[in-house]
Amino acid sequence: MQIATWNVNSIRTRLEHVLTWLTSGSGKDVGVLCLQETKVTDEQFPQQAFRDRDLHVYFYGQKSYNGVALIAREPLEDIQMGFSAVLDSETARSLDDQKRVIAASWRGASILNLYVPNGSEVGSEKYGYKLTWLQTLRAYLEARSTAGNPVSLICGDFNVALEDRDIYDPDGKETHIMSSPVEREALRSAVLDLEFRDAFRKFEADGGHFSWWDYRRGGFARNRGWRIDHHYLAPELYDRATTCTIDREPRGWEKPSDHTPVIVELADS
Repeated sequence: MQIATWNVNSIRTRLEHVLTWLTSGSGKDVGVLCLQETKVTDEQFPQQAFRDRDLHVYFYGQKSYNGVALIAREPLEDIQMGFSAVLDSETARSLDDQKRVIAASWRGASILNLYVPNGSEVGSEKYGYKLTWLQTLRAYLEARSTAGNPVSLICGDFNVALEDRDIYDPDGKETHIMSSPVEREALRSAVLDLEFRDAFRKFEADGGHFSWWDYRRGGFARNRGWRIDHHYLAPELYDRATTCTIDREPRGWEKPSDHTPVIVELADS
């Protein structure tokens, strides 16, 4: 069973890319595709294009910014939108003004699809928002575990390169958004300290593997990228992971997203 994550940077702009990838590209065997940055309200999500291809669609969006969705070949269960579906707090409700969290269950896997805030600049107000968001993510995961409904797979655009080998050039990382020590520690605290593990690093120890390339300065052509799109697996799924790959091909298509899909494959339980 395969699950993929892809920040599409506007589902309406990249609709044909997603459909092509799912029907005839490397995604043709993907059971669930987790999308981020859909940038569209629920009313305007192009759901019929997927339903015409016998795909099931679940989305949580807003106008022009953010937005997450799940595209599946089979119906999903236990659909939840936002932190406040689990956390009864003012902080959770406030953070849910930005549509960044959607969860579902599929074939025994409890999937959490995230679009973590970028943070804009180290020390900025948006940076503080990002750190609060990651703290709330930990509270959400702990609450689900306490309630007997733990998450087993977390994926999405985390907007954090956890290690130097995840950046083409880590010089200056301490003051660079997406790689500052505080962000890295916040991600470790929110996810890895709860025993989730990075699926990609189970199979690939070397650097030079990226999932996002800046549109500017020939980022993709020069492979000046960052690995910020991840699958984090709970122990029972980590043991079942057989591959985790970055599919670079869609990043080379005409008018691509600046991200590319990352696919994890799990052996049947």
